[in-house]
Amino acid sequence: MRAGLPCWGGCQRGESMSEKGNMKETKSIVLVGVGGQGILLASEILAQTAMLEGYDVKTNEVHGMAQRGGSVMAQIRYGQEVHSPLVARNEAHILGALEKVEALRYADYLRPDGLAAVSTQAIMPVTVSSGAAKYPEDAKELLKQAFPRLVYIDAAKIARELGDIRAANIVLLGAISQGLDLALESWEKAIALCVKEKFLEINRRAFAAGRNYS
Repeated sequence: MRAGLPCWGGCQRGESMSEKGNMKETKSIVLVGVGGQGILLASEILAQTAMLEGYDVKTNEVHGMAQRGGSVMAQIRYGQEVHSPLVARNEAHILGALEKVEALRYADYLRPDGLAAVSTQAIMPVTVSSGAAKYPEDAKELLKQAFPRLVYIDAAKIARELGDIRAANIVLLGAISQGLDLALESWEKAIALCVKEKFLEINRRAFAAGRNYS
């Protein structure tokens, strides 16, 4: 599937999202979603990619409730020398979210000029299904307000059309890759190192679909 890229603010059609920047600058990435969406695998692949590029890499343990349905956050930092895996508020260069409200929940981690890549998927938390809270109907508008640089991608639909909705995390990772100074070859090697062989082809295709989303 190739759809129009809904990228508001700083991104223009035909313009690369790559941010080479200062090679000595430590890059900070926050990945969020809910348990069962594959945030841990996505963070593992990202960290492995940066290590293959020769960077010092630090990652934290996944925060929140890692069981299916609970809020999950992973933090990855890489650079010439990294002392801590923790990403401070307003410091992340990239925020990748596999669920809309989770993106809003962790919006304050992204720096003002940072890139947010958010899947359109909505997963109702227990508080909503029990009637204790209400899922925001205007989530898309809230995302546009929160993130001047927003890539809004239906990662789940793309993954489903490729043959396995579980690859949505890798679709999103592909979209994120365009905003980082890491070579495509390293991404492909990292996927091969982190994914079982029987799932390698679908994950390669998912990554390419997210990276080429335009």
